[in-house]
Amino acid sequence: MVRDITLGQYIPGKSMIHRMDPRVKIALTFVFIIFLFVASNFQGIALMIALMLAVLALSGVPFGQYFRSLKAIIVIVLFTAVLNLFYGSGTVVWRCPFFPVMQITDGGIGNAVFISIRIISLILFSSVLTFTTSPTQLTDALERIMKPLKVLHVKVHEISMMMTIALRFVPTLLEETDKIMSAQKARGADLESGGLMQRIRALVPILIPLFVSSFRRAYDLAMAMECRCYHGGEGRTRMKQLHMTRLDTAAIVCTAVFCAGVLFCVFRFPAALR
Repeated sequence: MVRDITLGQYIPGKSMIHRMDPRVKIALTFVFIIFLFVASNFQGIALMIALMLAVLALSGVPFGQYFRSLKAIIVIVLFTAVLNLFYGSGTVVWRCPFFPVMQITDGGIGNAVFISIRIISLILFSSVLTFTTSPTQLTDALERIMKPLKVLHVKVHEISMMMTIALRFVPTLLEETDKIMSAQKARGADLESGGLMQRIRALVPILIPLFVSSFRRAYDLAMAMECRCYHGGEGRTRMKQLHMTRLDTAAIVCTAVFCAGVLFCVFRFPAALR
């Protein structure tokens, strides 16, 4: 399960999505998330899925890598789907013989499918941003996007750096966790059997060395930045300047067309959630 978490991983490449301006990718990711929730019917969500599949194909990242990111949240998706089965109106498909109040309707089934599609699409499209954007590009893009906050004396560069470092070290910590778990299992630790409390107690030998390792890595990183005379964003220059190209303009126009289609579906067709 730990190996299936792909948050924060960057996969180098030269695809169209890799070559896009990171500021545009961040902005379009937020637009996709917003319109994913604006789409209140299956026609609108179908347009967002079409846009998502096109982006996944153009990213050049193997589809298996994207589906690996879904393994970590499959339990959440199933739990949410089962929960939504009992919320909805319409024809009763199944009624619990012991609790007549608990019933599944065709509207509830539609709700469960719709919410599951939303969550899966959200995870897949968000993975594109981290898979195709390096930590350095993310830092520069976030700093440029939050640049107006400097008027309010907000330390934009430091905030961007902290957010990027936190995202970058997620795969490193997961790899460290996997190594510690393998070492504990080799010493005879039982991490997968027993009740809930027993499993929680079995995690203590994993969490303690993980915290120690995390603090050691943070200290080493801080010392390395100090030795390189890092003192924040004042007076710093960039080796690569961010520039929008025709590719970014085309991506913005294409996304705007799909979003307009979603708005049309929202006002033209009935909502799926009932």
